[in-house]
Amino acid sequence: MSKPIITVVGSFAVGMTLRTSHMPVFGETLLGSDFDMGPGGKGSNQAVGTARLGANSYFAGIIGQDKLGEIATDLYAREGVDTTYLTKTARLATGVGFIILNQAGENGIILDMSANKLMDAAFVNQVEAQIARSDLVMSVLEIPPEAAIRAMELGRKHGVKTILNPAPAQPLPPEAFQHIDYLTPNETELRILLGLPPNDATPTLELAQRLRGYGVGNLIVTMGADGALILTAGGVEKIPGVAVEVVDTTGAGDAFNSGLAVALAAGWPLPDAVRYAACAGAIACTKLGVIPSLGAKAQVDQFYAAHTA
Repeated sequence: MSKPIITVVGSFAVGMTLRTSHMPVFGETLLGSDFDMGPGGKGSNQAVGTARLGANSYFAGIIGQDKLGEIATDLYAREGVDTTYLTKTARLATGVGFIILNQAGENGIILDMSANKLMDAAFVNQVEAQIARSDLVMSVLEIPPEAAIRAMELGRKHGVKTILNPAPAQPLPPEAFQHIDYLTPNETELRILLGLPPNDATPTLELAQRLRGYGVGNLIVTMGADGALILTAGGVEKIPGVAVEVVDTTGAGDAFNSGLAVALAAGWPLPDAVRYAACAGAIACTKLGVIPSLGAKAQVDQFYAAHTA
């Protein structure tokens, strides 16, 4: 796989994780274990993930001028992520996220994205030259939608492949979808993007076909252990999941999108890129924490070869 240039317009937050027997209800105090604190934020995770998979990764985001922000800069220096377009602000603190895991590795997350909220279209316009020289630009919805959408618009303007990971999901203006080459919701996010309850019982394939009708180039719906659905102009394809012993699913989506981005930026056909992404996502489920679980290129390449032989 070649060394593509990927620009991530996204979020950084420090994640604080605890494992408990079950999710608490209001007024309940639980004893937890396995406390972990470290760098997070979907955009940041994907910048690190693509760098580990061999891309020249550039991260455009906003952090606070505080101790938590130093966790970000230390991370990017260690992982080789370019921070030319990383801004520090005194207006708001660095973003934080609180993650609760149950014994099965399922999670609930509460976020205060703080400094990330300052990102807007004008901020992204400052990154236009970098987007123009990229092979692929990707974004998430932990930043204001106008910033994520502007990243997609600039990618389309310059003929650069665009990925939007719509997490956490929220309804988007209908015109936004025409700038997205690859949209990667999970099944819950798919429903929210359509303005439906997250547990709507309509079959996922039916909803996916409805969403693709909004003008998305290619729709990839991730379904956890059940794999992923690919919807393109040529039809529908199901990519099976990869079975692993699950420890923590928190970083699986970020690992999936990182693998997808690197493979697509390197020119892989979409079905193969999704299989590679599924392998990256599966590996991420086998360790506690997000950054420790993001696979390196050699590891994911080997896992992919073993599971697609």
